[in-house]
Amino acid sequence: MQWIEADVISAPLPERFFDVWHDRAVFHFLTGEADRRAYVTQVMRAVQPGGHVVVATFAPDGPAECSGLPVVQYDPDPLHGEFGPAFELIEHDEEEHITPAGRVQHFTYCHCVKPH
Repeated sequence: MQWIEADVISAPLPERFFDVWHDRAVFHFLTGEADRRAYVTQVMRAVQPGGHVVVATFAPDGPAECSGLPVVQYDPDPLHGEFGPAFELIEHDEEEHITPAGRVQHFTYCHCVKPH
């Protein structure tokens, strides 16, 4: 196993390498359109055909910021829309996450597959 510490939108990730891309609470920090496009480009390049992509963001009724930083909140359709028709939406779900401080944060999850 190899750990990579880098900015996800510019990291030199290997092409068609990953079977699974799992992001819980990174994508929603990308408030600029160019950053979101760069992220999706990374996913498209780094995930192998037939690979799974699971992304979780704050839901529309989730926090508007986290750790003092603004976030973008998503319903399933707009979240999947960020990735576009190249990714097949398999399922989506919502989660009520309880923080260590006892607060409830609502998340949206989308599970997609990268086409062959």
